[in-house]
Amino acid sequence: MSTATSITNVYTESTPNPATRKFLVNKLLTNNSVDFPTKESAEKSQFARELFKFNFVTGVFFASNFVTITKSEGADWEDIEPILKEFVKGAVESELIIQDKEDTAANFEGTETEIKIQQILHDYVRPAVEQDGGAISYKSYNEGVVTVELRGSCSGCPSSTITLKSGIENLLKRMVPEVTEVVSEAL
Repeated sequence: MSTATSITNVYTESTPNPATRKFLVNKLLTNNSVDFPTKESAEKSQFARELFKFNFVTGVFFASNFVTITKSEGADWEDIEPILKEFVKGAVESELIIQDKEDTAANFEGTETEIKIQQILHDYVRPAVEQDGGAISYKSYNEGVVTVELRGSCSGCPSSTITLKSGIENLLKRMVPEVTEVVSEAL
């Protein structure tokens, strides 16, 4: 009797943030997104801790089927991408990366307006932000101002302000007339 071995494929994509690269795998890693913006924050993830052992890794972010890695300023993707790609493949194959796989359905709370904002962020904005290797979280709504948190490649990305103001803010203003502004909470 033979057992089928699942081969892990790892593909890389550039992101709008030149300091980050998205490493996609052909397996579900987590149903949540988990951000480790510093070495110290990676205490609960063995995979993130192992990645931070590379002196050129300055941030790690997990979502669905990808890992977004932020590199230090002096590192060159041409040199480090093959190393990281091989490491990600090995980690996934050894199930080192598997985190929190229970299904977490979107749970929206608050006023009718707040629930509508959260639903739009979840249905329309989240998939687009994940395409770029990042994540967005709703934080609050107060007197027309929506506060969100951008993580992964979106954190510190040169184009994140444009995405926030031109994309997310315009969408929310169109769909929820009570919204006057969208701001990002500093990490």
